[in-house]
Amino acid sequence: MRALRLVDHPSPRVSVALACAEGEWPHEGWPQHDDPHIGRALRVDPPYCELRAEGVVDVVVLRCEEPATEFPVLLRAMGTARVPVIVISPRRDTETVVEVFRGGAGYLVEGDYCTSTLASAVMAATVGHTYLSPMACAALREGVQRASGAGGKEDVPVAGAARERLRSLLSPRERQIMELLSTGLGAQEIGLRLTLSEKTVRNNLSNIYAKLNARGSTDAVLRWLGATPAVRM
Repeated sequence: MRALRLVDHPSPRVSVALACAEGEWPHEGWPQHDDPHIGRALRVDPPYCELRAEGVVDVVVLRCEEPATEFPVLLRAMGTARVPVIVISPRRDTETVVEVFRGGAGYLVEGDYCTSTLASAVMAATVGHTYLSPMACAALREGVQRASGAGGKEDVPVAGAARERLRSLLSPRERQIMELLSTGLGAQEIGLRLTLSEKTVRNNLSNIYAKLNARGSTDAVLRWLGATPAVRM
């Protein structure tokens, strides 16, 4: 097992672990030397044991072919270290995306994002937002729809009514924010869409989490889409 390979940039703000096998990281040169937000990148090889220590990095980006097997390996390696994770993979099937999302990680489908999006996902992860690329969002929505209809057609109106009752707790502005959040946008991007400051969006999100009794953005999105924690996807 090789030691961490450190890439330092001036005025570091956020440190990121790039967890992947040798030669599998798709963005050589990222983050760029003048990145205003991400200042340090650590390459970590499997089995990722270096990440067990607290405070090594702020965010972990896992690039892998099979998240269903590699994501649990990473989580076990991290142990009790509570660090947000973003998964990058070519896999875009509903089951894989849903399982990773349920595990609290963001998900970017290869070919469905750019390095600017990756930077946004990393920064969003530092404040508790679970970022999804558009294809990953579509897969998550499909998974929720499948789960809602799993009990039979007669259960679908009931599930829909429960979802609408939950949504009725939110103000029109909060519903706008949740709709954008559920498509994978972060607070900054939501603010740009709605002509609001990022601080205002974050304040609204705090109110939304309280109203939905959600522990964070992942839980809030699942509730917004109609998938309660009791639903197995």
